[in-house]
Amino acid sequence: MNVFERYAPFIQDYIYRSGWQALRGVQNAAGDAIFNTQDNVLLTASTASGKTEAAFFPILTLLDEDPPASVGALYIAPLKALINDQCGRLDELCEEAGISVTRWHGDAPQTQKRKLIRKPSGILQITPESLESLMINKHMEIPSLFGDLRFIVIDEIHSLLRGDRGMQTFCLIERLCRLAGCRPRRIGLSATIGDPEAAGRFLSAGSGRRTVIPRFDGGKEVWRLSMEHFFNTEPQADEGKQSVPETPAPEPATDTAPKAADPGMGYIFEHTRGKKCLIFTNSREECEAVCQSLRQYCEANHEPERFLIHHGNLSASYRESAEEEMKDDDSLQSVCATATLELGIDIGRLERAFQIDAPFTVSGFLQRMGRTGRRGSPSEMWFVMRENHPEPRAMLPDLIPWPLIQGIALIQLYIEERFVEPPRTGRLPYSLLYHQTMSTLASGGEMTPAELASRVLTLSCFNRISQEDYRILLRHLLEIDHISRTENGGLIVGLTGERIVNNYKFYAVFQENIEYSVRSGPEELGTIVKPPPVGDKIAIAGRVWVVEEVDHKKREVYCTLVKGNIPAYFGDVAGDIHTHILERMYAVLNEEKKYPYLMRHAVCRLREARDTFRKSGMPDHPLVHLGGNMWALFPWLGSYSFLALERFLKIRCAGRLGLKGLQAARPYYLQFTMKVTKEEFYRITAEEAAAEFDPQQLLYPKEVPVFEKYDEYVPPELVRKGFALGVLDVEGMKQRVTGWLGSGGGQCL
Repeated sequence: MNVFERYAPFIQDYIYRSGWQALRGVQNAAGDAIFNTQDNVLLTASTASGKTEAAFFPILTLLDEDPPASVGALYIAPLKALINDQCGRLDELCEEAGISVTRWHGDAPQTQKRKLIRKPSGILQITPESLESLMINKHMEIPSLFGDLRFIVIDEIHSLLRGDRGMQTFCLIERLCRLAGCRPRRIGLSATIGDPEAAGRFLSAGSGRRTVIPRFDGGKEVWRLSMEHFFNTEPQADEGKQSVPETPAPEPATDTAPKAADPGMGYIFEHTRGKKCLIFTNSREECEAVCQSLRQYCEANHEPERFLIHHGNLSASYRESAEEEMKDDDSLQSVCATATLELGIDIGRLERAFQIDAPFTVSGFLQRMGRTGRRGSPSEMWFVMRENHPEPRAMLPDLIPWPLIQGIALIQLYIEERFVEPPRTGRLPYSLLYHQTMSTLASGGEMTPAELASRVLTLSCFNRISQEDYRILLRHLLEIDHISRTENGGLIVGLTGERIVNNYKFYAVFQENIEYSVRSGPEELGTIVKPPPVGDKIAIAGRVWVVEEVDHKKREVYCTLVKGNIPAYFGDVAGDIHTHILERMYAVLNEEKKYPYLMRHAVCRLREARDTFRKSGMPDHPLVHLGGNMWALFPWLGSYSFLALERFLKIRCAGRLGLKGLQAARPYYLQFTMKVTKEEFYRITAEEAAAEFDPQQLLYPKEVPVFEKYDEYVPPELVRKGFALGVLDVEGMKQRVTGWLGSGGGQCL
């Protein structure tokens, strides 16, 4: 079919006004799937390929031809910033047809929301947390708001495939459709799907429709990549050595370094000058430290300040100011950011992205890379790997530059195999089960246990949870007063439960720390955890502040700007590194391959690491003798199978091995002392792995391993079961351990 001719006239006019010469492959393919089937559609195409328009051009055409009696399309995005960005683009597109576009999240104006409740129509843009709030607080409005809902567009769907937040989103979609009596088609959008068929099954669950995954030629991807390594103090890895980088290394210009500056920061400072860049870090603490450091460079060089900051703990005003500045094509400011700027936001003509150390996932690398390369130029990313010099008597594991090796592995996996992390299935999401039980009761009011079970247990993501487990949960919630029984025998939210459900933080299923709002005069800076005493300093918004007052009751910190440089703390960040990445890291160290994106220092540091790897015997044996009774084990396993191995050694094998003092640097290596030989280690661990045992035996006798946000309200036996059977990858661990013996103690990957 001619997709362009099928579009509504106002869409055709928009395309003419935008100066497009032709539709892209993704737009033709999406139009064909949306116009000519009644199926769900998963659109996977590179960043900036026009996926949003590809989905909305046919959706808006169909809504224009047959206007719905309620909201016609629900757009769900993981970030407020993404909604704010898409809202402007959709507004311009819909204005001529008179189709309204409404934002619904914590920072959106109330007037828009009230107007939509009075007259439901058009497109509603929302985050999963705001949809949860809507389901609880506007329960009676759901049928009128969504009774004629035709489409649900889920943007950046890859970000919802591996955790509770994604399952929460699909629970809410199923509940909304049942309550409103609608059967919308689901349209998933992503630039980074490794296993489209698995993602398609995830998208379709509970919808009663199959998923179409259109195939099309997306054109050739062109990247500009570089990766450089820096020790935080001189000398660098190549000092005094003859080495030629695989591609010419950009030379940093001379700069005046502030005290305690490190070469990696100087490199970033010089190569952002006169350009608009994003500088990605893996944590909010590091983001603050990097921004402070780069601003000190500006001061030391008597240059205007040119670094902004963007992360989830900053106030909306700080985040939105950074977003607006980046959308200005004439701006030469750079932004230090976390994953908050990783997803889908069009922030104008970015010239390059920097990544400090390796991200946890291939998906994260691709998303961050995709922030650049819009407006027709190639995507460009510069990795900056930093480490301290190993101590003179450092043991073998400390001699390997893990972030450098991980960064190379992430890139190579995508280049060689197009590997991206698959959906994480097979979990027992008891924390989410608690959350959706409380949410269903809070929104629907009194219901019998059977009715509650029929509404909650039938949601697709709970298909592995038995009725008996649900009975155990409900009995426990009655005991702790999170739910209570009425005279009629029905269930309602209990008094203790109301305090949980009525707090706005209930809407999110991801883990949060107790946060204090930070203010300087009338200005809100953001939030922190663990406020220091009065007189101490805190780091937020890329600056340092002295604490004047702490109000623990209101959870507010009042402070004044000062000069200085201190670390920030926003709570712990967990990694989720796939086993395939660790296996490719082993290959990086074991092969002689040259990588064209490595710069001079990185080439030398990799050569050193490979030399250390070979001389230590690591290519042939996962277990390496460090001297005396001390050993290091390099299992090359991802986060969840590594965690299973750690517990397996401590709980199942420690006695037979005489194992003591086990320390883990997850997921890279374990260090311990033991009283047996290497051969006995392989034999004993293989015997224990081959023996039948309940994964719950990898927990300590009274341990309740709270892993997800609401585990603390779940019965201990279910928390233990969920952790052992849903978090620990026991099968992956067993395969690796038995493989060591089968290969004569050699590496078996």
